[in-house]
Amino acid sequence: MNRIRFIVLAAAVVMCAVCRESDYMFLIPLAGMTLMYISVAVERKQEEKKISHLIKYLTDVQDNLSLPLPSESEEGSYGILQSEIYKVVAMLRECCANESRQKKYTADMFLDISHQIKTPLTAVSMMAQLLEQPEVTDQKRAEYAASIDKQALKIKWLVKNILTLSQFEADVIELKRENVRVSEIMKQIRETFEIMAEVKETELDIQYSDDITIICDRQWTTEAISNIVKNAIEHTPSGGKIEIRTTQDNISSHIYIKDNGEGISREHMSHIFERFYKISPSSESVGIGLALAKQIICRQDGRISAESEIGKGTEFHIKLYRRPR
Repeated sequence: MNRIRFIVLAAAVVMCAVCRESDYMFLIPLAGMTLMYISVAVERKQEEKKISHLIKYLTDVQDNLSLPLPSESEEGSYGILQSEIYKVVAMLRECCANESRQKKYTADMFLDISHQIKTPLTAVSMMAQLLEQPEVTDQKRAEYAASIDKQALKIKWLVKNILTLSQFEADVIELKRENVRVSEIMKQIRETFEIMAEVKETELDIQYSDDITIICDRQWTTEAISNIVKNAIEHTPSGGKIEIRTTQDNISSHIYIKDNGEGISREHMSHIFERFYKISPSSESVGIGLALAKQIICRQDGRISAESEIGKGTEFHIKLYRRPR
């Protein structure tokens, strides 16, 4: 716009110089008025053109549900306005996308919960019907009552862990950042799973050093490692072995959990940390433990990975930093 005014002013100066040397001095005011009118007309035309571009831009966003980049040819306040419109629209589209993802996540979560609770609830309903039968012996009644209690505990555990996993995924659980000796966690793991391993007739070999430390939330990190160890014991046959060992370097500490169980095929390996993913439909596992373990470790800037081979077993690797980052 300033360029147009400069051109008009230059033209006026040239015309004045020409008319002064001739007999057409009376044309100077007329020429000036004419040039000013042309200047105003051209500026208004350009204003209308820029407004038209903005209207077309907004129409494209509204009708085509797309987000075209703003024109690079716009300058000055119109260019700034178009750029700001682009930013606002981009932000609103991202908010809408996040809202859609959240709605889908919530719908999937309720679907998963209803699916997981359906089986134990069916068992409870069936046992309750059997208890109503008058010919049922006292021994059978006790067995049915124990089965109902077992399924009720399973539902309670399931709901608790689903809610915990949801809280981690929503990033609403605050984790402590404290200096923890790995030996303290390993001792607790041994106390928790020693009897379970004996019942399963598997060997639990835990090796650790007292001087290995990590920065973590002790309670939740123990929960994550426990989920992996529990999973290893469940999928290792009688006579098998679960090894847990720890190492450290200058930056981080490492925890390895290895079993010589059935192993996991390559097609399943990329999904084992997904919520409610089950390798075998007949498995009693609900697919929460490993997903929760990953959430806990990753929320502490750690890393968790796994390698497996069918018939030879699986090894999990947890990496946590020794100092705050």
